[in-house]
Amino acid sequence: MMVQNASFIPVASTATRDMKMKTVLITGSSSGYGLETARHFHSRGWNVIATMRTPREEILPRSERIRVLPLDVTDAASIAAVIEAAGPIDALVNNAGIGVVGAFEATPMSHVRKVFETNTFGVMAMTQAVIPQFRERRSGVVVNVTSSVTLASMPLAAAYTASKLAITGFTGSLAHELGAFDVRVKLVEPGYAPTTRFSQNTQVRVEDLIPQAYAAYAQPIFAEFASPALVTKETDVAEAVWEAANDMTGQLHFPAGPDAVALARAA
Repeated sequence: MMVQNASFIPVASTATRDMKMKTVLITGSSSGYGLETARHFHSRGWNVIATMRTPREEILPRSERIRVLPLDVTDAASIAAVIEAAGPIDALVNNAGIGVVGAFEATPMSHVRKVFETNTFGVMAMTQAVIPQFRERRSGVVVNVTSSVTLASMPLAAAYTASKLAITGFTGSLAHELGAFDVRVKLVEPGYAPTTRFSQNTQVRVEDLIPQAYAAYAQPIFAEFASPALVTKETDVAEAVWEAANDMTGQLHFPAGPDAVALARAA
């Protein structure tokens, strides 16, 4: 990634931007990493635009610095509406995602496409929507939340891994081209969290994706999932997103959680 060149930005305008309260827009804020990230940025003094398919204001602190807006990252009209309603932002956190665990052989291609629509194309569409304002201001940061499956292969997650690895390549390339405009692009790679609901918004049950032929193979894998040696907490991810959003160096990867950090070091 290109390191920012301060000579591109007038000193006065930089100081003005640094003095104002910053605003972050976070996708997938109804639970898990997104919800904790919204709380974390709010606690650090930022304005927070927390987006979710079905707005639930009661899950976040009552504050003039928090706005909850509806957003479906797979719908172009929904994206356009939220960008207009949000106004100028300083950071975009692409956190919304769905998952699938099971044998790829048994995974309907309709569901594979659904996973990519959210995890891959949804991230790209949201990013494309905010680039103009970031480029024109010569400031801003995009933080894409992926997964530690991009650091080490995990069985029974082929489609999910592919959707996240696509964002790894996308982010690395985009960091170069937007670096020319002093816009930063970062990756946060959370480790494994047993509370992650891979079936959320998918309408596909894990048990339906394990044919009898895979049962013996899958049993010890799911047993290991149930009792992992290291786990990632929601607060680990929120802190990593915060660090990535405020990082002014060329660092691209931010593993989140002890298991993800261990995988990154071993890579």
